Amino acid sequence: MNILVTGGAGYIGSHTCVALLEAGHSVFIADNFSNSKPESLEKIKQTSGQDVTFYQIDVTEEGEVDEVFSKHTFNGVIHFAGLKAVGESVAKPLEYYYNNVVSTLILAKACLKYNVPRFVFSSSATVYGDNISPFHEEMDLLPTTNPYGETKAMSERILMDVAKVNPRFSVSLLRYFNPVGAHESGLIGENPNGIPNNLMPFVTQVAKGKRDKLSVFGNDYDTVDGTGVRDYIHVVDLAEGHVAAMEHLAPGVHIHNLGTGQGTSVLELVHAFMEVNGVDVPYEIVDRRPGDIATCYANAAKAERELGWKAKKGIKEMCKDAWRFEQGNK
Repeated sequence: MNILVTGGAGYIGSHTCVALLEAGHSVFIADNFSNSKPESLEKIKQTSGQDVTFYQIDVTEEGEVDEVFSKHTFNGVIHFAGLKAVGESVAKPLEYYYNNVVSTLILAKACLKYNVPRFVFSSSATVYGDNISPFHEEMDLLPTTNPYGETKAMSERILMDVAKVNPRFSVSLLRYFNPVGAHESGLIGENPNGIPNNLMPFVTQVAKGKRDKLSVFGNDYDTVDGTGVRDYIHVVDLAEGHVAAMEHLAPGVHIHNLGTGQGTSVLELVHAFMEVNGVDVPYEIVDRRPGDIATCYANAAKAERELGWKAKKGIKEMCKDAWRFEQGNK
């Protein structure tokens, strides 16, 4: 298939492009490098041994999106492009609503105009709000605890409504948990612009000496050690979940959690990282972060049952691969 991947130069996007290429698909990337770097395109080629077609556009610009769709016949779109920091979304709600919701509207519109039948959406476990873990796909979505989660819930609703009245438009909503790790080649991994918003790149940068210490947001949650519990999933497993979703996509709307089904606390992850890699990660406990919940992990049985997909890699591999990438990353 010819697959357009928006945000394909980013962390999850780049790993998914490699997985798509390895599965025999042709990849077209649209990215504006707002939270990624141009060199990731070359690294995708190095990792996969194959070329991609690239467009530097902003997918909130309808004219730019239309121009790309007019040049190619796409079989599907995987939509990653968007702003993704929970804490930042609380401080900058307007930017998040505009960027994340408008991009989904414009891409859905282009798919209908150009008869693109498959749409895989990068959603998030944040749509469940402060529900009781493990989260499963049939749960009622609670009003989420931050604007980032609201933009994902809104985008899901838009795509569901579009699919309802356009039977030839098939939608996959992938609600994923906390991606960490890197490709085992060490060529691609999480390399955010500026201060990292996610835990693992902060851990690796502290271990490397780029930053003095890690801030752990809160140690008074009702969890095993007081720190937040999350379902950390290896980014390569997550990427393969997108390929499975695209390849299995039947008419209608299909919702799947992509996670391991296991919860790991922040401190458990930090200590696993130190143990596996033999490095020190100084940390301090600071106040809770606005918009965070105590515990969040998946029931991922539906993805295994319907897509034949299951996360294979554990915490130790996530820590080892993330550190390998950081060491080779300037």
